[in-house]
Amino acid sequence: MTRVLQAGRVEPRSGELRSIVVFLHGYGANGADLLGLAEPLGEHLPDTLFVAPDAPETIPMMPSGYQWFPIPWIDGSSEEEAERGLRAAAEDLNAFLDALMVDEDVLPEQVVLFGFSQGTMMSLHVAPRREDPVAGIVAFSGRLLNPEVLADEVLSRPPVLLIHGDQDDVVPPQSLPQAAEALQGAGWKDVYAHVMKGTAHGIAPDGLSVALAFMRDKLGL
Repeated sequence: MTRVLQAGRVEPRSGELRSIVVFLHGYGANGADLLGLAEPLGEHLPDTLFVAPDAPETIPMMPSGYQWFPIPWIDGSSEEEAERGLRAAAEDLNAFLDALMVDEDVLPEQVVLFGFSQGTMMSLHVAPRREDPVAGIVAFSGRLLNPEVLADEVLSRPPVLLIHGDQDDVVPPQSLPQAAEALQGAGWKDVYAHVMKGTAHGIAPDGLSVALAFMRDKLGL
């Protein structure tokens, strides 16, 4: 039983929709957290609809915070609960993406997934297991979950841009080379990387510029 994800949106500046960027937020945040990026990005992606769903699960004691799945070292959940949560959230996100593409009449190659932290984990988990490749995955400050099964479960290999701050104390910076290695080992040709110098767990201007260039390229702009 999939859960319907509630999403905020910022319409294309031009009034004409040619592509969609789906923001996937981190643990404890919500869709609005990343939707503010539509402002600086929309200037250079005028025909793009920006959509930012809230993750499916609320977090106790965090009224406006959501999670895609539980994190054992934060909330004391078990590895099994985290894995079950990941699978359920993947179903929810797939249903959301399917409905979005139908509603807006776009093809997968017109859609970019833009994740941050836990949202990146979702992007890197879900997109490769979809039959039709999306235009690209922008993966900020996250990691690739279950890398050991990726080669067996991959159905499509969309281009991936991995971006990480070298001072990240939430998700270790070495998550970037680990993800790159696993993706390439599973047959990826298009894997790009950018390290944000002096940046903690966040999105720095240089990282956003690299992400914008990647999105414009992969969306054929």
